[in-house]
Amino acid sequence: MDDCIFCKILRGEIPSKKVYEDETVYAFYDINPAAPVHVLVIPKEHISSADQITAENSSAVAAVFEAIPKIAKQLGIQNNYRIINNCGEKVGQSVFHLHFHILSGSEVMGERLI
Repeated sequence: MDDCIFCKILRGEIPSKKVYEDETVYAFYDINPAAPVHVLVIPKEHISSADQITAENSSAVAAVFEAIPKIAKQLGIQNNYRIINNCGEKVGQSVFHLHFHILSGSEVMGERLI
């Protein structure tokens, strides 16, 4: 989508600090981290939210979840992280391109996660 910030990142129009990339997934550090490690993982295919996952595009979501353990291992946080997805503006989704937050660090285990 032309106005989607994550699509702009994928096209190289907006800079990001890449953590991981393959043919279907891109991961980068969140610019406003809520934990010592805060990475966003997105499918390269534009899917607006979890409500828009279908049989036709679910392979992109599967690819994200196949990449997450690789990313965690690369970051040295395997077996010590949370995966979060917000679906809808009222629960905190601010970018309408499906994305998953990988969070790790001491603050994640406290009372306030995000």
